[in-house]
Amino acid sequence: MEEKSTGRFWGLTPILLFMLLVIGSGVLTQNFSTMPILVAFAISAGFALLLNNSTSSLSMTEKIDVFCKGGGDKTIILLALIFLLAGAFYAVTIDIGARDATVNWALNYVPTAYLLPGLFVITSFIAFAMGTSMGTITAITPVGIGLAESLGVPIPQAVGIVIGGAMFGDNLSFISDTTIAATRTQGVRLSDKFKANLVIVLPAALLTALLLMFVEIDGGAVITSNDYDGWLILPYILIIGCALFGVNVIGVLGVGIGSACVIGLAKGLFTFPSMLQSIQKGMGWMQDMVAIALMIGGIVALMKAYGGIQWLVNNITKRITSKKGSEYGTAVLVSALDIATANNTIAIVSTGPIVKDLGAKYNLDPRRTG
Repeated sequence: MEEKSTGRFWGLTPILLFMLLVIGSGVLTQNFSTMPILVAFAISAGFALLLNNSTSSLSMTEKIDVFCKGGGDKTIILLALIFLLAGAFYAVTIDIGARDATVNWALNYVPTAYLLPGLFVITSFIAFAMGTSMGTITAITPVGIGLAESLGVPIPQAVGIVIGGAMFGDNLSFISDTTIAATRTQGVRLSDKFKANLVIVLPAALLTALLLMFVEIDGGAVITSNDYDGWLILPYILIIGCALFGVNVIGVLGVGIGSACVIGLAKGLFTFPSMLQSIQKGMGWMQDMVAIALMIGGIVALMKAYGGIQWLVNNITKRITSKKGSEYGTAVLVSALDIATANNTIAIVSTGPIVKDLGAKYNLDPRRTG
């Protein structure tokens, strides 16, 4: 009974081992990609299976059963399915040229004097529609560099604008892996999280766009854009509309993939076999995330069985006496793991169950924790 109430630090060591592997290898080699994330989680999972609960010892068979039940939790499985569908949407829309069409469409309507705030808004919209900051940065950075050279603006500044816009749009996106992970672990709808998050991030975004208007540029610069096909932008508009109307995320992604496929086939942008290959390619991009989600589910289940989760919650909350304090504790917890893994989705999936327990204890609004 004492074990249950106080928890046990030793039960938390699998996630600490993971952080040690990632950070330690990065410091030693000066390269934080030396230790592959999936391998680090596999080692941590093996270590977790070697541990045990001091009050009620589990056999290896029982521990594997706990691990599999954790990895097979309905939230984890749904998250894995959504990751695969999101990857398919990214690939299909890129292959039909939807991303490039959106950039060219925007450049046609942005006056030269407002190109820098326009670049921020364009990047934000594309990240919001695609649900990926990294994909958006890869796509829009060459555009930003081209604008910087034409407008006489420092290239690092233009790249910073692209990164800021991509992070802002991805943060709000209905199909971003981070959004999906946060909402699924906290048990809230995408639209609920969007509304709560908008209040937090919109003021910063508006201030950024306003300040960019005062950056000196070459007013005589002439910016040209390529022609675009408005039909190619339709998949992005449909997924945003469906999400805003409260359609389930599986339905949102289904509409996005289906519309992109129909448009691609109708316009001869790919054949039926190449369309299937595009979907497979996108799902392949997300396979590591699926495997990581399953492993995290199993590791968290074992840490909970060993009392590690209870120990962590107890120690984070023992000095917390208010809702605001518990929100700060949540931020510290997820930020620490994000720094350690250099992957915000992994940090969210890893800490989501812990934060949900913390929210229940202090009556936090799950939309806000999400």
